[in-house]
Amino acid sequence: MSSEVIVTCAVTGAGDTVARSDRVPVTPAAIAAACLEAARSGAAIAHVHVRDPATGQGSREVALYREVVERVRDAGSDVILNLTTGMGGDYVPDDTDPARAGAGTDLVAPLVRLAHIEALRPPLCSLDCGTMNFGTSVFMNTPAHLEQMAARIRDLGVKPELEVFDLGHIRLARDLITRGLIEPPPLFQLCLGIPWGAPADPRTLIAMRDALPPEALWSAFGIGREQFPMVAQAVLLGGNVRVGLEDNLYLARGQLATNGELVSRAVELIGRLGRSIASPATARQMLQL
Repeated sequence: MSSEVIVTCAVTGAGDTVARSDRVPVTPAAIAAACLEAARSGAAIAHVHVRDPATGQGSREVALYREVVERVRDAGSDVILNLTTGMGGDYVPDDTDPARAGAGTDLVAPLVRLAHIEALRPPLCSLDCGTMNFGTSVFMNTPAHLEQMAARIRDLGVKPELEVFDLGHIRLARDLITRGLIEPPPLFQLCLGIPWGAPADPRTLIAMRDALPPEALWSAFGIGREQFPMVAQAVLLGGNVRVGLEDNLYLARGQLATNGELVSRAVELIGRLGRSIASPATARQMLQL
């Protein structure tokens, strides 16, 4: 068990949260500022989605990612940027003909989902390791698509953060590792509480932790009110943690949070559990970036 814990902040996500909190960053300038705020509060990693500045909805636009990355780099921060590749995997079946895509579908070829990774070469990017019912849609990540994405991410020299939402996703990720598509040591993110994936509770977290390869590095998060309980559980089990407005909007009941406040609360909790916070430089060493 490492005495130093890596804190990731997922600063905005792509969900329909903008209408529920004015703290959720939308523009590239606001998203970059949120990454810097999280870093000042103790986050070593900022997990980045981008949004259409006009609508607030999630976007795959490379120019938006480029602006965020350049703003963070120009600020001189050493925070590690982790860009999502999840956008482009959403399928909503048409009500009258499920074989056709309905409104809200954003489904593109696997390598198209990597366009911003090709262009920007971040240290980290997410790789969602399975298909699942995700809220009211289907999040599609077939084995063949994941093979293509994993191979290209490997060839680009970017480290994938293997996001897993259930035990079967870990089995699929382990197969990718066995076949050499993921460079060692693998990095897992255990995603808990998302409808309809693994629930955010201690027994589930333990089961998922125990299913990981022995050499794996891992982090975990819970959404909503389970964000901080899962911070504590992950630290006690020897893992790293993720917080941020992608996963939870509140610091307490009725009290909207900023990304910096969520990171500060996690840092305080980790300290009270007898652990210290990994700097970006230390996290780079731990993750072998």
